[in-house]
Amino acid sequence: MKNNNIPLLDCPVDFLIGDASGKVLNEYGRFPCKIKCGVYAIVVKGTAKATINITQYNFKENDVVLLEPGGFLLIHEFSEDALIYYILFSSSFLEKNTYNNRMTLGSVRMKTPVVTVTDEQMEVIKKSVMLLIDASNCQPSMLNSKSMVHIFNMLQQSYTAYAKRLNDYTDRPIDRKTEIYQDYSRLILAHYTEWHHVSKYAEAMHITLPHLCSTIKQVSGNTAGDLITEAILTDAKAQLKITNMQVKEIAFSLGFENVAFFNRFFKSHTGVTPKTYRNM
Repeated sequence: MKNNNIPLLDCPVDFLIGDASGKVLNEYGRFPCKIKCGVYAIVVKGTAKATINITQYNFKENDVVLLEPGGFLLIHEFSEDALIYYILFSSSFLEKNTYNNRMTLGSVRMKTPVVTVTDEQMEVIKKSVMLLIDASNCQPSMLNSKSMVHIFNMLQQSYTAYAKRLNDYTDRPIDRKTEIYQDYSRLILAHYTEWHHVSKYAEAMHITLPHLCSTIKQVSGNTAGDLITEAILTDAKAQLKITNMQVKEIAFSLGFENVAFFNRFFKSHTGVTPKTYRNM
């Protein structure tokens, strides 16, 4: 896989299908990026650690991972022997061809964005992706956007089926505390650029502030405020590394009216100023 085929924000064409080694993917673990495309990734070999949105996950062989548009991804580490197969769908492809439906995780409740399949299932998946890679690399390519709509729909159905069989899917959360945590996490991802205080989320969720704070601490081990901070910092780091926006513009985009306050906020949590972080 060539380096320029790894999109930081979006897939440069309607779809990309290929493979990547752990060595190559580790080059992209220095800072978080916001994902606009849909990503299906299959861990064929090795292990990995990554943060998706505000939760860290450990991945291993036979894991199938779904990253939906609008989320954050921070790669911590891939083992040197890691091999990943991937299928990417650009944001424009999804808008044009999926009738504005979100990817699987947006329409069903999942415990995690990863399911583990059996060795036999993995062999089928590997052969299927390798066939798609060969079809894509043909001159002229045997795949086009129209045919990839069917592939997209098949992936959605297969992923949900795997999750249901493995009990990683549920129509309703297991308990009320888990439901509160899931709802709070979704609200953070939707409103962290405008709602910086936990009280606003408690109000929107129609529960008391103490109850929200204690529940989030019990379920996640983090404070409710820490999760908001993590989302803001993740976005800030991504913009500092990926864009040429001025620090002032980034601060405003994240809901800070005063750039000096944003600078203090960033340094208090990272130990460096935004400008220093950008140049690291």
